[in-house]
Amino acid sequence: MNLLKENENIILFNVENDGESLEEFLFSCGVSGRLFKKLYREKSIFINGEFKRKSQEVKVGDIVAIVMNDEKENVLPEPIPLDIIYEDMDLLVVNKEPFIVVHPTKSHQEGTLSNGISYYFKAKGINKKIRFVNRLDMDTSGILIVAKSPFAHQRMALQFENNEVEKKYMAVVSGVVKNDEDIIDLPIGREEEKSIRKTVTEEGKRAITKYRVIERYKNATLLDVQIFTGRSHQIRVHLHHIGHPIIGDTLYYEPSRYIDRQALHSYYLKAKLPRSNREIELNADLPKDIVNLLQILKEE
Repeated sequence: MNLLKENENIILFNVENDGESLEEFLFSCGVSGRLFKKLYREKSIFINGEFKRKSQEVKVGDIVAIVMNDEKENVLPEPIPLDIIYEDMDLLVVNKEPFIVVHPTKSHQEGTLSNGISYYFKAKGINKKIRFVNRLDMDTSGILIVAKSPFAHQRMALQFENNEVEKKYMAVVSGVVKNDEDIIDLPIGREEEKSIRKTVTEEGKRAITKYRVIERYKNATLLDVQIFTGRSHQIRVHLHHIGHPIIGDTLYYEPSRYIDRQALHSYYLKAKLPRSNREIELNADLPKDIVNLLQILKEE
């Protein structure tokens, strides 16, 4: 069985050292224990094109292949336009528009980003489940990563969990921010037990946000914001706490006449690709509503 041609379903690893078992080798390549068990049970792991026991010792020059079988996605496909900013065998990266729900819910089965991606996958013959690597609030726009296999998903998700991904946002906040740049290192937790609002609290988990002023206006400021942790609502809570809530954020501030959602956009992300470990930089253009808001603020 010849499996030595890498493609969307087949991932190849070159063995460069003797002495490890097949299982140990794949662990060192970033294959999780859970995924290894699944692949091994399905007999989808090969050494030089042949299925071997997990205790088989690999040798320098061997080629280990794992096969990701086709999957069935049950999300209803809908022809929803996607702003695709990057795609390869493992990942699909989109610039999410504001107001669109990411996942279907019981009361919201249609019109979600997942519906649009399901349509795109079917049109391209990509027989995979939709696995979102990162999250954005419904009203936050910007970079969303979709993994095309369990391997790609776990490799990318691990980077996010370990805070190895560089994430930057544009935020338009109320008031003129005094410091050109600063770091907010304050814990965030739930405001009340059943509330969706978060707040800065000693009982919360550590959260680190760095901001830099890009431009100041009469009564507002455009910030470049980088987060080093991934707490829910982190940027919104931290900026509200220092007295500069995001314009249009009705949960932590007030409605705006100029934009009908929080002016927050995930514009930059740097991570490593799941197969090659090569660094990739992703950029997502500002949406029209934030561009219009900035134009209004400049003219005030």
